[in-house]
Amino acid sequence: MNYCDKIRYHVFTTERAGFEEMVDALLEQLPKDESVLRLVFFGMPADNRQYVERRMILREKVRKFYGDIEPVVSYVSQPPLNAGLILEVHSYKADENDRLTHRHYKGFPYVILENVDGRFLYAGGFYGDVLNFSIQQQAVDIFQMLETLMRREGFPLNSIIRQWNYIEQITHLDGSDQHYQMFNNVRSEFYGKTNWSNGYPAATGIGANLGGVLVDVDAAVFLRDACYATPIDNKLQIAAHAYSEQVLETAHQKKATPKFERAKSMTFDDRRIVYISGTAAIRGEESLIGVGLERQLHITMENIAQLIGEAQLKMLRVYLKEKSFFEEAYRLLEAYQLNIPISYMWADVCRDELLIEIEGIAIE
Repeated sequence: MNYCDKIRYHVFTTERAGFEEMVDALLEQLPKDESVLRLVFFGMPADNRQYVERRMILREKVRKFYGDIEPVVSYVSQPPLNAGLILEVHSYKADENDRLTHRHYKGFPYVILENVDGRFLYAGGFYGDVLNFSIQQQAVDIFQMLETLMRREGFPLNSIIRQWNYIEQITHLDGSDQHYQMFNNVRSEFYGKTNWSNGYPAATGIGANLGGVLVDVDAAVFLRDACYATPIDNKLQIAAHAYSEQVLETAHQKKATPKFERAKSMTFDDRRIVYISGTAAIRGEESLIGVGLERQLHITMENIAQLIGEAQLKMLRVYLKEKSFFEEAYRLLEAYQLNIPISYMWADVCRDELLIEIEGIAIE
């Protein structure tokens, strides 16, 4: 078996209850026979002070649950639409050829997997000081931490395969400076420190109602010629990193493009895993405006089909601009008969006119 056979993705939910009770209920559902790499909790705190308090509760409970083999832990302030609290789990069915190492950097747990195919880094839950610093400063602090950790562990910056970026009030303006554009400008400076000849990471840049900036990453350094990463374009869309200035906002007089690929795959001999970036109803570089949720969802799924080819979807996350869209989105996606874990969150998408964004993972 190779990486594609051993990587696993789960979504667990719990009914609405007290926060600690919900966390305990989710932790009890975790797989016992798999090595857990990443836990992503999606919930709805009342304000940023409660967000920070609940993040600390989560970290303490996970640390107590796992001891010295603590996985990456992220708390995303996005209200779940089909549960009180949602937990997404990335895990791995390790065998005698795999070596897993759990470490910490500045209190952030991360995991390294090593085998004959390569070295793989699972890191994240990175956040700045949400109570005192701007989106711009939080992003700077986060990327500095990420750079230091990666260099310490021997992962070049351009080894990032998949990145998740959660930005509080993503389309909000601080004066004339848009939050998402602030983040994109900082990310561009960070990425500008290396060469991306094999494409940028797959990525999601999505809104959160609270929580400042939060970043998760997966990175890989391959050790065999039959194992490699490939950037994937969608012929129906312009690459996000090639957008014109007309579709960009401004922050601090800068308009850096979003630096990500529409998808990125990792190949292991005759198998591959495809990381689908946050995908929406965009053709070329323009959003489909005024067509309604159903049309936007179908165009989004057409875009995803273009990216994955013959690979089979294993998991989806659905971000909806309005809570009221949930029942319709659920019904429409059920018609695809995917029979995979799907989580639904209420979140701002990076353009005001977009009603839905979907990301996912597929394996071939």
